[in-house]
Amino acid sequence: MSVQTLRWAVADGRTLTGRALAHWARRPGEVAVALLFPVMVVLMMGYLFGGQMDVPGGGNYREFIVPGMFALTMAFGVETTFTAIAGDAAKGVTDRFRAMPMAPSAVVVGRAAADMLHSVAALAVMAVCGVLIGWRIHDGIAGALAAFGLLLLLRFSLVWMGIYLGLIAKGPESVAVVQTLVWPIGFLSSALVAPSTMPGWLGAVAEWNPMSATVTACRELFGTPGDAGTSWAAQHSVLMAVVWPLVIAAVFIPLSVRRYRAMGR
Repeated sequence: MSVQTLRWAVADGRTLTGRALAHWARRPGEVAVALLFPVMVVLMMGYLFGGQMDVPGGGNYREFIVPGMFALTMAFGVETTFTAIAGDAAKGVTDRFRAMPMAPSAVVVGRAAADMLHSVAALAVMAVCGVLIGWRIHDGIAGALAAFGLLLLLRFSLVWMGIYLGLIAKGPESVAVVQTLVWPIGFLSSALVAPSTMPGWLGAVAEWNPMSATVTACRELFGTPGDAGTSWAAQHSVLMAVVWPLVIAAVFIPLSVRRYRAMGR
């Protein structure tokens, strides 16, 4: 790829990122709901059910679930990516982009960049909520920045999963299928409940869940009180929080590119 071609691709990607941001600016209510939904979940779990929850190893349940909700917020973003990609494909917008003199990568790269910016905003909102309900960073700013980096790495990999699913979907109404995929995977993890409190086989599945790797790593880096677990995956959570997203991205980036190139044939 020549320097001129790369500049062309970056410029087109930036244009389509701006398009996505302009759509959000025209629909602030929709953006607000997306940002505040995780807040509602953490408040509901923390205050309605938290009084009955014991954290293995000690600690406050509300503080325990905040890193889990950070990761779940990244997972919920798959629905946003899917709906945008599937909606453009169903309306013929993607086909029109493909017919224009623009870099072929711009559509998916622009979507990925916009969704990553949305994820940064979502994390900021959740962090403020966490501080207000008692969550704190106990192990210094460097560990906290590393934790937020792992969360964004997870989101980056899930963006490409959402892009691929959106490209193969029949339309945005198929989002129920994505919810059926994302929600069980998200909740069958250490996000809201310690795997040690689950039945043995279910706890083992939860500890090897890619979501659990990021959640456990974030709790370790934030210094959040609570038992991390004794399995190999739990004891090497930071490593697995890097490996799992890279594996997911390695699978779905080529699939997304191949599917996008095959559209219209």
